[in-house]
Order: sequence, then C-alpha cells, then structure tokens
Amino acid sequence: MEFKVTKDTIIGDILDHDETTSKYFTEMGMHCLYCPSSRGESLEQACMVHGVDVNNMIEKLNAHIAG
Repeated sequence: MEFKVTKDTIIGDILDHDETTSKYFTEMGMHCLYCPSSRGESLEQACMVHGVDVNNMIEKLNAHIAG
C-alpha cells in the first residue's frame, strides 16, 4: 500500500515512514521533531502552529516520498 500524507497524518508516522522528510519540518521551524508531543501532532496542527500552508506541505511531502 502506498503511503500518502494528508492533513490528518501524524508527524511521527511520516517520520517513521521516511526519516529524510525531517528537513521539511525543520525548514518550517519545527526543530523538536522527536519529542513525544511533536510526534503526536497531525500535519495540520503542526502547520497551523508554525504558520505554514498545510496543502503546500502535503504536496512537498508526497512528492518527496514518491521519489
């Protein structure tokens, strides 16, 4: 089954699937990626807190994961 990121995907699940996506999170100012609270947030929650457009982030992450 292909992994697709949505606004409801949990940050920890994205990182577990492909750790190299961490650069996109650090670029948006999310530096504590491996803290339990960060890993448990949905992508939408993290983007809202950091002022990032969730749809743009979804596109970047899915393009990266697809290779």
